Amino acid sequence: MQENKSLNMSVLITPGMANFSGNLHGGQLLKMLDEVAFACASRYSGQYVVTLSVDMVLFKRPIPVGSLVTFFANVNYVGTSSMEIGIKVVTEDIRKQVVSHTNTCYFTMVAVDDDGKPVKVEPLELVTDDDHRRYNNALRRKEITKEKSKTLLKKNAVIKEFE
Repeated sequence: MQENKSLNMSVLITPGMANFSGNLHGGQLLKMLDEVAFACASRYSGQYVVTLSVDMVLFKRPIPVGSLVTFFANVNYVGTSSMEIGIKVVTEDIRKQVVSHTNTCYFTMVAVDDDGKPVKVEPLELVTDDDHRRYNNALRRKEITKEKSKTLLKKNAVIKEFE
């Protein structure tokens, strides 16, 4: 399965995907990102997966209709049943032949069985320097997310006291 830890997908942006400004609708991009994360995580784990969380998605640049968008997805981290999928989005203006990096985000996906229960995933084998860098960065993001969650839970407890 280790050879299945990366996935590339390309999509041509058509008018039906656009907002009123003639650019890819942000919600449409989020949907495509989720589908790419699903495909990457499912292929790696050999299971269907569900989305647990999405780390910050920055919309660096608009993506105009007619652009060719390529998603570069990679399994960065594997827990017991969860996987972090990193996705880099590169947009190509076909006529001008200009390529730009428009988005990067991280999805946490959980492998599930037919009853929707989490199932164990094969550990990630770290071979290259990039594998190690991605894994270590994923661990840092995981710790930051854990801290944010604790803070939010405390804030929610305080807010509930006043409701």
